[in-house]
Amino acid sequence: MHDKPVKEMRRNWVLFALMITMMLAAMDNTIVATAIPQIVGDLGGFSLFSWLFSIYLLVQTVTIPIYGKLADIYGRKPILIFGILIFLLGSAACAAAWNMHSLIFFRGLQAVGAGAIMATVNTIAGDIYTIQERAKIQGWLSSVWGVSAIMGPAVGGALADYASWRWIFLINLPIGAGAIALIIFYLHENKPNNHHKIDWAGALAMLVTGTVIMFGLLQGGQSWPWLSFNTLGILLLAVLLIFITIRIERRAVEPILPAWVWKKKVILRANLATIGMGIATMGPSMYLPVFAQSVSGVGAMAAGFILASMSITWPLSSSLSGKLYLRVGFRNTALCGIIIVILGAASFLLIPFPGPVWSLVAIQMTLGAGFGLITTPLLVGVQSTVVWGQRGVVTGTNIFSRYFGQSIGAAVFAAVFNATISEKLQNAPEVLQGKLPGVNKMVEVLQTHTSVSEVSLYLRESFFYATNNVYISMVVAGLVTLIILLLTPAKFPSVKE
Repeated sequence: MHDKPVKEMRRNWVLFALMITMMLAAMDNTIVATAIPQIVGDLGGFSLFSWLFSIYLLVQTVTIPIYGKLADIYGRKPILIFGILIFLLGSAACAAAWNMHSLIFFRGLQAVGAGAIMATVNTIAGDIYTIQERAKIQGWLSSVWGVSAIMGPAVGGALADYASWRWIFLINLPIGAGAIALIIFYLHENKPNNHHKIDWAGALAMLVTGTVIMFGLLQGGQSWPWLSFNTLGILLLAVLLIFITIRIERRAVEPILPAWVWKKKVILRANLATIGMGIATMGPSMYLPVFAQSVSGVGAMAAGFILASMSITWPLSSSLSGKLYLRVGFRNTALCGIIIVILGAASFLLIPFPGPVWSLVAIQMTLGAGFGLITTPLLVGVQSTVVWGQRGVVTGTNIFSRYFGQSIGAAVFAAVFNATISEKLQNAPEVLQGKLPGVNKMVEVLQTHTSVSEVSLYLRESFFYATNNVYISMVVAGLVTLIILLLTPAKFPSVKE
């Protein structure tokens, strides 16, 4: 008689634990970004600080598929608790860092835990909620990213200014401890007691292969030119490692990434579409805040809120997508989403120089609505095609696809933006030749110029056109994703457990 209310209360507490666990990983980069000046001032190593973000993204992304498989073998609960513990250990170590090198290493340790968090939180949500309920729950989980986008800079700035940058890591400890307590007490799962043989060789091969590919994407165009021997060397090494990994996985009794993941058209194409979505999300994330400050002339906080406006519509459309995908299907709902994304990105090309703030907010909210209609249906869709013992793998590969897409997007958009800026500076009017700064000094000059000079006006226009080209690239990524979705089976075969 009382079982249903008790079960519902348990699920609510588990959802709360999942949300605060997700918040640990979601808020980490934004809270660290705000405190970079204080961190560099204390530890030095300004030339290395970008690795605080690169190492985190790299390690988190390459470990996600492995944790997905381990969650299918050992259960979600122990893997999630392990992930939180490693994340907290990394946080405590970051707070005790004595130089930039040690901080970068400990950020990598944090990311080992973050990979487990990202792989298992969505899997658990798929376990304890029905297909009808999952869209609403994904909306709640997506809202964590929106709240984190606003809270991260505010909390990070306050702690850096009034306490110490070390507290941006120490604050994770009580939050993580609370999440672990809730998970231990309220999350109960019926894991089959089957004996499994773990494919350690495959896991190691995937880690090495993923690390090389991600390293190449993150450093290409930054530490060395794309057209260089370094890029060629990374490419050849990646091809060799992919070949070796495939050979190992084919021979494994229980491969980390089973062949059926790639053979099922629905899962393969949903993941390819998720990569396309991941690519598109990086355009605004990388360039909109700087565009808003350098071209539209708003302050840093206002620029952050412009970017975060996408976080209002994303969880909202994610929550509402359930009603749509139950009516028209997962694929068709995602098609609606990518069309909205294409229209949102294309509308940026219609705004006049210097880009009125209200139009930037409107575009961001449009993009958020589109992304919410893509991510949730594709994730819930692939989860619905498998049984409990396979859900961790398909969830892990879907989340991995999103982050892998973001890495590709970061590389592609940086190449497009930098090439446009370089071309503009090289072909500047003769009257400005010798007066213009290099690409690396451009933003600094725009933010420190007090008068409206010909130099600052030309730089603003160059930045405007370069950002336009980034959004053109987003439209192209959207069109490719649209084609992939049109080739995806309209009906996702659901498995009843």
